[in-house]
Amino acid sequence: MVVLDIETTGLNPFKNAIVEIGALDFNNPSNQFYQKCRVFEGAEIDPVALKINGYDHTQLLDSTKKSLEELVISFIDWINKIEDRTIAGHNVDFDINFLKETIKRYNIDFNFGFRKVDQHSLIYAHHLKFKKKLSLKKNLSNLGGDKIMEYVGLPTEPKPHTGINGAKFEAEAISRLIFGKGLLEEFNEFEIPSYLI
Repeated sequence: MVVLDIETTGLNPFKNAIVEIGALDFNNPSNQFYQKCRVFEGAEIDPVALKINGYDHTQLLDSTKKSLEELVISFIDWINKIEDRTIAGHNVDFDINFLKETIKRYNIDFNFGFRKVDQHSLIYAHHLKFKKKLSLKKNLSNLGGDKIMEYVGLPTEPKPHTGINGAKFEAEAISRLIFGKGLLEEFNEFEIPSYLI
């Protein structure tokens, strides 16, 4: 399983662009990927996205950075060496859709498949199994990233968001939910709640 988190210039994979990819191999968490790129010409840039990931226009257009095509090719080279390439993460369809659209844009031959591991589904199932009260908003699950981190005993992800931090926090949360134990040493100081063990 590959835990993936990307940062983008907005929410639309057809108009906005990937600016960085962070990922780690869940079965070998020291095997990590983290690279940044410049946006493609004509990419739309949403100011709200920049508040989340901390980029500015100069950084996004920096010609010394890899192109988006080079970034995705580097990521595919990295992921191809992993036995289980099933993508996992928080709101992982978002990340996958951006990667799929980028692959189409540059005519890159790669298939991410259609199965994935969604962190939200894991925590939702945990709530049901142990009869824990679900956080709802307008009668729908309200288990967002910060609430998930709190539930598994982790602090909220530092801001601005980065792809590698997202991947690490998500991988740690997934490990705690599935196995009741930590994955990465950097989170050892944060106690695992008793209801996960």
